Order: sequence, then structure tokens, then C-alpha cells
Amino acid sequence: MILHSNIIGEGKPLIILHGFLGMGDNWKTLARKFSESNFQAHLVDQRNHGRSFHADTFDYELMANDLKYYCDENNLSDIILLGHSMGGKTAMLFAANYPELVDKLLVADISPRYYPVHHDVILEGLSQLDFTFVKTRLEADQVLESYVSDNGTRQFLLKNLYWVEKGQLGLRINLSILKENVSEVGEALPIHATFQKKTLFLKGDKSEYIGESDEAIIRLHFPNSKIVTITNAGHWLHAENPQDFYNAVMDFVQ
Repeated sequence: MILHSNIIGEGKPLIILHGFLGMGDNWKTLARKFSESNFQAHLVDQRNHGRSFHADTFDYELMANDLKYYCDENNLSDIILLGHSMGGKTAMLFAANYPELVDKLLVADISPRYYPVHHDVILEGLSQLDFTFVKTRLEADQVLESYVSDNGTRQFLLKNLYWVEKGQLGLRINLSILKENVSEVGEALPIHATFQKKTLFLKGDKSEYIGESDEAIIRLHFPNSKIVTITNAGHWLHAENPQDFYNAVMDFVQ
């Protein structure tokens, strides 16, 4: 099964991997900007997300393999690989497993370490969306509001809604499998996984995903890496400060 993607532009391949409960489309605005600088942006939906296939299994080794099949199918090599959060973990493992395919690696607001499960409330809220009764986006938002107070997070989650048929909403994500395997999202990069080529870690100054204590583990796995802080940004740094994020990516890849 080949991952679904939206390909924008022509030039050097730049593969972008979204975070947990996201999809490639979240990156469309930035991808258009990247394409104007002679990059061919591949907005890939990871398994059980977006328009990609649903599967009963879900972990980083599988997602890295999915990306390898995608690269083989599209004859991609010498890629720039950019991953955010969960996508950053997939990107790290892919670069370690298939270094010959990756020119440069960029990881947005995630460290190679283990993270405890912290999506339970969001997943519980999504589970409460009963589409026999929920017939509009607004109604879905009202259900979610009891679980997720932040409007921006809710709007991000609601991008998963789609019309299964006229009058019938559904979720693009494979919710039951993601709930069952949510602990996989926080798994650490395997201890022996390393990538020797140039790597950039981007962190939001208001985010706690990459702290000072993460610098040592980052250097251990990625000896040729540097960390850049994006100001006025939390975990969704590419959405909260897209201009500075874009500039930092461009400085690194050009």
C-alpha cells in the first residue's frame, strides 16, 4: 500500500511528515512557498491519517518502511526530509535506517527521547463524536469543546472531518487503532539509531518538547546537528510563526 500525498512544485524533493492526528494538507501554505524556491514538496499522509490507508498496526518502524515504499514508488533519492512531532520521530528513524536516501534532515519540535502518553483527553473527545447525531462542523466543535478548551487545537482536529456521503460526516483518521496504539507515539528512537549528515532541530520557544536536557540525546543520535529556536511559537511552530520557520528551513537547506 502506497501512502497518499499531495505533490506541489518541481525541483529537489522535500518530503514533509505531519504530526499525530494531522495530515499533509496542514502544510499546504508552507509547501507552496517551498515550491517557489525550486523544491518539490511531498505532503505525505502517514498510515491511519488523512487519505492514506488504514491498518491494524501502527509504530515508527512501520511508518519508516511506508516512507521507504513511497520513495521507491516515486523514484525519490537525495531528499530533504522534514517531520513535525510524530512525523519528526518517523523522519529520524527513516534517516537512520536509510541514510543513503536523505541529503538533509529537519525535525520540528520533538526530541529522540521517550514521551509519556498525553493525548488521552483529545482521543476521548474525538471518540464522543457520534455521527448519527453530529451533522455539522459546529456540532462536532461543541462536542469537542468539553474535552479540548483551546480553539486552535479543536480547529486542527476538526480538519479530520469529511463527508462520507451527503449528510453523513466521518473522521479520516483510524481512531480506534490510534487509540489502541497511542503509546507508540511517544516511543524513543532506538538506542543505536544514528544519522551522520546535517540535521536541524527546530523548537518553539513556548514549547516544552525540546528542553536543555534534550541536547545531549540529540547529539548522541545526530552528531552533525544544530538546534534553532523559533520565537513566539509553541509546539505548532510552523503554524504559529510560519515566516520565521520558513526562513530557518531555507537557511539550512539552501
